[in-house]
Amino acid sequence: MTQPDPKLLSNIRIVLARTSHPGNIGAAARALKTMGLSQLYLVQPYLFPNSQAEAMAASAGDLLAQAHVCNTLDEALAGTTLALGVSARRRDIVTEVLTPPESAVRLLTEAQVGPVALVFGNETSGLSNEELSLCQGLVTIAANPEYSSLNLAAAVQVLSYEIRQNWLQHPSWPTPEIDAAKLDDVERFYAHLETTLAELEFLNQGSPGKLMLKLRWLFARTRLAQEEVNILRGILTAAQTAKRLAAKTRN
Repeated sequence: MTQPDPKLLSNIRIVLARTSHPGNIGAAARALKTMGLSQLYLVQPYLFPNSQAEAMAASAGDLLAQAHVCNTLDEALAGTTLALGVSARRRDIVTEVLTPPESAVRLLTEAQVGPVALVFGNETSGLSNEELSLCQGLVTIAANPEYSSLNLAAAVQVLSYEIRQNWLQHPSWPTPEIDAAKLDDVERFYAHLETTLAELEFLNQGSPGKLMLKLRWLFARTRLAQEEVNILRGILTAAQTAKRLAAKTRN
């Protein structure tokens, strides 16, 4: 019988953004290790390293020792081709919403070709709009609507369990449909897009972020391939060149 590929699990990053309680970091590390996951990324943790984190990690202290501490979420997602943000369903976020089993399938499928990430937000405020804009989908846990507050480490355990169960049940996975662009390249495209739209005087200078957020969700729903990013950036460069030539002609 074909055995599941351990490389898939090692290609899945669990990212905790702006964690305020060090005990939750340790408990999350323990949750990961029990499910065979090992890639823990911390973005601006309030307290880390910390003895409380070590105590809650129990025998998963090795995951804390090798955890990647990052200054920004962009840094934590560098090199990945897919990031899914864990959050309650929100009407102001227009993106694909996945259940925990669906997210596990998506992550494991994409992990065949490179690193992917599951992103958790702060215990109190969750993921900000800016942080969610770096993700290509939303994962929600169907908790009791009358009391839906789920501890961070518990949420990590639920989703880690789903990943492991799907990994065990599927020793092979279909090849991803597209050669997805790395998120670093997608972010460079967004920066290029914003600069170009500003030069074309299309952006509202008073609140450019509002339109850019909507454009991010638009492209996130399509999942850009590397070749598509290159084409779009070529179009933007051509638009910039035409704008500058027109300006010179007028002068």
